[in-house]
Amino acid sequence: MAGDSDDDTLALEAVHAGAHEYLVKGQLTPAWLERSIRYAIERHRMDRALLEAEEKYHSVFDHLVEGIFQTSVEGRYLMANAALARIYGYDSPEELVASLTDISRRLYVREDRRDEFIRLMQENDVITSFESEVYRKDSSVIWISENCRAVRDSKGRLLYYEGTVEDTTQRHQAEERLRHSEALYHSLVETLPQNIFRKNLDCRFTFANQQFCQTLGRPLEDIVGKTDFDFFPPELAEKYRRDDLQVLATGQPYESVEEHQPPGSSKLYVQVVKTPIFKSDGTVLGLQGIFWDITRQRLAEEEIRRANTALARSQQELRAKNQQMEEDLTMAREIQLVMLPQQYPAFPRPGRASDSAFQFTHRYLPTGSVGGDFFAVSAISESQAGVFLCDVAGHGVRSALVTAMIRALVEELKPLALHPGAFLTKLNGDLYAILKHSGSPLLTTAFYLVADWQTGVMRYSNAGHPKPLHVRRSANQVVSLANASGQSQPALGLMENPSYQSSEILLAANDLVLLFTDGLIEVENAQNELYSGQLLLEAVRKRLHLPAPALIEDLIGEIRHFAADAAFTDDLCVVGMDFAGGM
Repeated sequence: MAGDSDDDTLALEAVHAGAHEYLVKGQLTPAWLERSIRYAIERHRMDRALLEAEEKYHSVFDHLVEGIFQTSVEGRYLMANAALARIYGYDSPEELVASLTDISRRLYVREDRRDEFIRLMQENDVITSFESEVYRKDSSVIWISENCRAVRDSKGRLLYYEGTVEDTTQRHQAEERLRHSEALYHSLVETLPQNIFRKNLDCRFTFANQQFCQTLGRPLEDIVGKTDFDFFPPELAEKYRRDDLQVLATGQPYESVEEHQPPGSSKLYVQVVKTPIFKSDGTVLGLQGIFWDITRQRLAEEEIRRANTALARSQQELRAKNQQMEEDLTMAREIQLVMLPQQYPAFPRPGRASDSAFQFTHRYLPTGSVGGDFFAVSAISESQAGVFLCDVAGHGVRSALVTAMIRALVEELKPLALHPGAFLTKLNGDLYAILKHSGSPLLTTAFYLVADWQTGVMRYSNAGHPKPLHVRRSANQVVSLANASGQSQPALGLMENPSYQSSEILLAANDLVLLFTDGLIEVENAQNELYSGQLLLEAVRKRLHLPAPALIEDLIGEIRHFAADAAFTDDLCVVGMDFAGGM
């Protein structure tokens, strides 16, 4: 600005009004004018740089992942960025500031949490990783972690608090799931009769169950941190170490029969399975081993070999050995059958089984020495019976181990026994948490029902299992028990978080519910045709007025006749529940 007057007061008024400089006409020379223009250009450049810096600051401020805030001492938000509004579920920082006017009561789940925050700030002026549960706008609860400092004026008076907020909900949930998984894992390994241990990358023990501690005759604290060389003869310890290094190097399971010599004992033969333990990034963290004594089995095998060698010398001796082997196999099957329910609960309780409102019967036909089918019948309450049936795919030790796990889990889930859908949902989650570490989960189907003899109401849920049959004798009908939703539900242990739903029907007097595993229908005839579900329905309709034991026996006979070699190729389990009606 240029003027006629050189009055200083007028110059100050001009600057206050917005002028950057005041030039007196009497002093206006080319040099002054050049300097003023140069200064004006430089001021304009600086103003633009300041504006760009401010815009960049606001862009960073509003796009940070962490929330940023300023709050008054009284507990009111003075400022918040977009990230904090997003974490708390508000549409904008302005909405957050206007709505959250009382942090102590409106934000923290625990009302004393703000008092604890204030106390720590008064003591330290700075806090880090202050974790709390807070309410979002929609009243849902999340976990947050706060870092904060106190802002004071030049005289030390507290002005406000400012800091950052991070949403830690997923981390807390992951930690809770991990704690639950670890607790469940330890509960299971301590109930199994097998020896179980874990080792790190240095082949040192990091865990051992009580069975393994008893085998070594040492408490757990004397085992952790040690190696096989501290407990076994050098030649055995060296072999164990070579096997461990193979598993750690290849990341592949290892299974074998080994010699084993506990301290102070003679040599044993054990079945050993070692599997790698992986980190979340896929790298090997260590290994887990499980072994059990098969000395008797190994000695029997050696005895059979000796008998075969002596065959040329004595046919009679060979027949005797074969007879012994058959007796051993028969004993093994008998032991397996003893593990199944030997008697059923009566309703009402107490009462005689012959007068019970529910009459149960079953047939169990394993195809090998160890089966993968399992069922249980229990009295859940004075008026309600629970029937559980599952089928683990495959045969042998792995299927048997999974079946043992399921038996243990079913016992632990008794508090949920009245609710079939919730029961299978929890069973699936627990089984998934165990099997996901093995790298090769086994297909496991299951069906669970709860029936009340007083009301006739039966609730059930199906996890990928063949649909049981509802035999309605009074109506001359046989129908498959489908899910109420019409949708199938997945088998157990394959998915982490499916929700299994319950269905409900009303039983009439003289009704029969027939549960079975897929071994009943996965039978082929000489033309390679399967015994279909439709054939099964027709076969049951022809026999629906028979008592359940006779019906099941007759049905199995028909399917044997259908089969090409008159034999079942898979384990078979059939469970029948007759309902006499309310009393």
